[in-house]
Amino acid sequence: MQSAGSKAGTAHQAHRTARTALGEAVRRGHAAKNAAALAKPPRTEEDENEVEPYSVDEVQSLLLEVNKRRNSARWMLALALGLRQGETLGLRWSDVELDNEYLKLRRNRLRPKYEHGCGEAAPCGRKAGYCAARVRVRRETKNTKPRAGRRAVPLPGPLVVMLRSHREAQARERTAAGNLWTESEYVFTKPLGGPLSPNTDHHDWKRLLEDAGVRDGRLHDARHAAGTVLMLLGVPDRVIDQITGWEPGGAARMRARYLHVTDPMLKEAARKIERAIREAPEKLAVDKDQDDEA
Repeated sequence: MQSAGSKAGTAHQAHRTARTALGEAVRRGHAAKNAAALAKPPRTEEDENEVEPYSVDEVQSLLLEVNKRRNSARWMLALALGLRQGETLGLRWSDVELDNEYLKLRRNRLRPKYEHGCGEAAPCGRKAGYCAARVRVRRETKNTKPRAGRRAVPLPGPLVVMLRSHREAQARERTAAGNLWTESEYVFTKPLGGPLSPNTDHHDWKRLLEDAGVRDGRLHDARHAAGTVLMLLGVPDRVIDQITGWEPGGAARMRARYLHVTDPMLKEAARKIERAIREAPEKLAVDKDQDDEA
């Protein structure tokens, strides 16, 4: 495929699809072996460029700046829990259980896609997204497909407080806007109501980085940083997988790829090894004394 001009990512996806399909054929007894599993998948650009999540210090700088902004809880969900953009923007108040301190992730908000509505007789000459009579051709949200994607995520106490405050601020905005308010069920909205645009959200993220004095990066890098912080806090792997929504089969691979082993973790590992080395002779001596007494 690559020799024919396809990108490495496209070839990698084709290999993964073939491997899954043939694996199912083997399971059902229609094939003797999975030939795709024996083939080495092509390396993608993502494989070659190691992800550089934000450090704990950078995350702290971002959190300080977040508290000064409208929709601050939106960024806290990304930095503290590593929620995807679509998951966060797709949240509705019916998904948030503040009294029970968790939220349910069930749908993703999609980037809008438009077609011209001006007609061929009098074309506006603009891109479809800027056409005054544009017609939306992609639905607003879709249900999260993977089983791991549909999940409940625990809310730390400070996030519960922040979301309660956010709901009160949203109610004040609704009152101030009056008839101009666009009613919706979304947790995060525009100043006059209605769901946030993923494109606007992206630009807000870039401004947040600049205002916080943190290096430029993708919003997805905050997701990786959140996973690293969860590891630093000693959160079990199974719980990290639940929070981040990684599939059970690929969770170990995702952790190895995205969750960086930080200096504090290495030092803690060294301390544990040191204790094991120091305690081993002492335990051996105790066991020997017990044997002698017996």
